[in-house]
Amino acid sequence: MAMTRVAIYARYSSDMQSDASIEDQIRLCEERARSAGGNIIQCYTDHATSGASLMRPGIQMLMQDAACGRFDVVYAEALDRISRDQEDIAAVYKRLSFADIGITTLSEGEVSQLHIGLKGTMNALFLKDLADKTRRGLRGRVENGRSGGGKCYGYDVVIGDDRGQRTINEADATIVRQIFEDYAVGKSPRSIAMALNKKGIKGPTGKGWGQSTINGNCQRGTGLLNNELYIGRLVWNRLRYMKDPETGKRVSKLNPEDQWLSLIHI
Repeated sequence: MAMTRVAIYARYSSDMQSDASIEDQIRLCEERARSAGGNIIQCYTDHATSGASLMRPGIQMLMQDAACGRFDVVYAEALDRISRDQEDIAAVYKRLSFADIGITTLSEGEVSQLHIGLKGTMNALFLKDLADKTRRGLRGRVENGRSGGGKCYGYDVVIGDDRGQRTINEADATIVRQIFEDYAVGKSPRSIAMALNKKGIKGPTGKGWGQSTINGNCQRGTGLLNNELYIGRLVWNRLRYMKDPETGKRVSKLNPEDQWLSLIHI
């Protein structure tokens, strides 16, 4: 009889693990697969990538090869390595089942529909709990006057014992002052951006300046001219980020104003 063709999938998140985790997962899966008489065909990996979305090169390549019938079973450390999203893990299972490909994990063994339902629900609850705890921690940092995440052009975030504190970046702050002065005398955001690009001055992302970088959106508080931190007011939780179920990408949505946290920042 022909040996079972095995694909191995390994992933680690950027928060707690490292590349060594990938190697460990692959080694353990190889041992289990070979002991069961399997022949390792391919290893698919995603490094420092969240399991909350399937928009990962490793898992996408695995699904493409599965549709071509390149292997018979997928080995992984646990179902949450494949995905932590309840809908996504069900979709992966459905597509692999259609291709007559099974899933075996070191934690759950041979995966069935029951595993998908139970583990999918548990993983979804884990993500919700993690998000709530993260938000609670960020709120505490903001209330103490520290950064709640993200960068602000003209400031540097301190790393170390004073982690989260901001210091003024004098070189960038000079550009910020010039932008406000130019706008105050009637120059348009477009002309300001063009002038900065002509001088070769890099924007907040390290690339060129655009009109939206200057004026942004007043309601969302985006763009330099709408950033209230420049007038000593820190506004947190103005936006929330959610995964678009169609694309798997994060999109921002405006929170109700009564959920914003506004503090005087000096």
